Amino acid sequence: MPLPVPVLPEGVDPAWLPVEALRPLGVRRTLIRGSGPLVDTVHGEVADACGRFGGKVVRGEEGAARGAPDGARYDLLLEVSAAEGLGAEGFAFGRDGGTTTVTASGPHGLLYGLFHVVRLGAAAFAGPVAREEHRPATALRMLDHWDNVSVHPVMGQVERGYAGGSLFWRDGRARGEAERVRAYGRLLAAVGINAVAVNNVNVREAETRLLTERLGEVAGLAEALRPYGIRTHLSVNFAAPMLLDGLPTADPLDTGVRAWWAGAVRRVYAAIPDFGGFVVKADSEGEPGPFAYGRSHADGANMLAAALAPYGGTVHWRAFVYDHRQDWRDRGTDRARAAHDHFAPLDGEFAGNAVLQVKHGPMDFQVREPVSPVLGAMPRTRLAVEVQATQEYTGQQRHVCWLGPMWSEVLRFRTDGAAGPSVAESARGGIVAVSNVGDDPFWTGHPLAQANLHTFGRLAWRPDADPCDVLDEWIGLTFPGAPARLADGLRAVLRGSWRTYEKYTAPLGVGFMVQPGHHYGPGVDGYEYSRWGTYHFADRDGVGVDRSAATGTGYAAQYAKAWAEVYESVDSCPDELLLFFHHVPYGHVLHSGKTVIQHIYDTHFEGVEEAEEARRVWAGLGDLVEPARHARVAERYEEQVRCAREWRDQVNSYFLRKSGVPDGQGRLIH
Repeated sequence: MPLPVPVLPEGVDPAWLPVEALRPLGVRRTLIRGSGPLVDTVHGEVADACGRFGGKVVRGEEGAARGAPDGARYDLLLEVSAAEGLGAEGFAFGRDGGTTTVTASGPHGLLYGLFHVVRLGAAAFAGPVAREEHRPATALRMLDHWDNVSVHPVMGQVERGYAGGSLFWRDGRARGEAERVRAYGRLLAAVGINAVAVNNVNVREAETRLLTERLGEVAGLAEALRPYGIRTHLSVNFAAPMLLDGLPTADPLDTGVRAWWAGAVRRVYAAIPDFGGFVVKADSEGEPGPFAYGRSHADGANMLAAALAPYGGTVHWRAFVYDHRQDWRDRGTDRARAAHDHFAPLDGEFAGNAVLQVKHGPMDFQVREPVSPVLGAMPRTRLAVEVQATQEYTGQQRHVCWLGPMWSEVLRFRTDGAAGPSVAESARGGIVAVSNVGDDPFWTGHPLAQANLHTFGRLAWRPDADPCDVLDEWIGLTFPGAPARLADGLRAVLRGSWRTYEKYTAPLGVGFMVQPGHHYGPGVDGYEYSRWGTYHFADRDGVGVDRSAATGTGYAAQYAKAWAEVYESVDSCPDELLLFFHHVPYGHVLHSGKTVIQHIYDTHFEGVEEAEEARRVWAGLGDLVEPARHARVAERYEEQVRCAREWRDQVNSYFLRKSGVPDGQGRLIH
């Protein structure tokens, strides 16, 4: 039986699956062959589209692709067959003799093949197409939700969430809105995402109990997500045996602790047979972990991996571990070094179903960081690369900042130099993003931030894709039949938005010039004398952190030789990362030919001008965009321009006062 397509609550935006995007599918005749729950989902999608637009769908063996007994011909054949080499999620696509064919060896592949047809639109049914094989680059493409069950007094319902409340939890309990959760799973499946962690990595008391007496609430979410091939994961507290059952220890080598976790996992899989596994933040920013017992992170991860292994589960162990109580006076301690120092010596010690989840940069999702050296240092460990779709340091979904180009640079980066593997090729454990979704009617708060979620899914499936092509795909789906003026306008405001944001915020890779705590808006010295290890060391003579091996913290030497040599030298270090790796005078001349101080002044003026121009372009699209969407974006642009001006004026004034060097163009600096 076809599974009905979820019905969105009134006023909720359909994002990249508006009804009109399914018209090319819905006007045609489709034959579906295969069985099982996911094939029922495929059937439901096609039946709903045909019901709206007058097409027809047939399920089973009746008829054939090129001619049914009644003489009818099918335009589309969706088939689960014994095709080899496609894997569990891959599919083959082709068109011959007037019939478009999607063949998969499993139901997951058929689901992704269906959404491939939707993305192609009318092009899926035009002309002959030689057989193409499509497979995801990695088996796990995951979103980590930082959603709290109980409202945190500081962080709220969703930590670092900029799109309203949680889709899953509200005021200490499950929301129980299965239809919207199922609609969310549908959006994710349409871009190839196949896993979701449903709670915050900072696991407090209420969230810890999701593992035991509140497990039924997690099972309810898993049931809602399952029809679209989404496996549910749970963030857990390393000290759960102590917090929940009063064990005297959480030592990962203690037999009682290991037995406790084995029992907990057994109960989880009894309730959720397709459960994905655990996400763990341990010994980081105050969270408990194996260090308390003199054990390594491999000991901690392997204990949980052993409990999960009989059921095919995975533990995702986050590598975000550093000293968060640093002395700002000590220039020898370097937060950027921490993950490599902690984890690289453990390469080869992690269990096969343990994944080390590594932030894409060594610090914390800044607008510009080098790629983490850990991603090239552990060839015998399953690694996952973690990016941040929620815009904590990139405008908090009040600013337009499309992150596709950043993520593409990271995923294509070759950690050993030109001949080595890319980050995407090294990430055998998956590609993960911190979610940017909430219960806002537009899902992501800022309607244009939907492009980040869509782009993440598509790049996780195919990391070598051109992000600009992915953006065009999002535009075509979200605005079906968009006239050229609208499509061109969307490209104009989105394509360069990451670099625009970089221009008016922290320069040349220095990072963290934000207001402490909430991280929104300029605070040039906000973290400069703090315990968090996020310094820029600006003084009257220069700015930047010396991370060279010769005279600094030695961080540059954590890279393979090809990159260590590039980053070690001021002369070869890329301009955009100069202040991350080196402390230089304000008069230092960049490869661009400008001095550091003039670059700071120029880019901050340019960034504001570009934000103002984007606001103007958006205002001119008002006759082509649905009024509620246009108004929401216009309102956010007003805030973006206001904030960009504040960034410009505070950063430029700060460095004028520090350096005493005037702007070469004589512009007003306060």
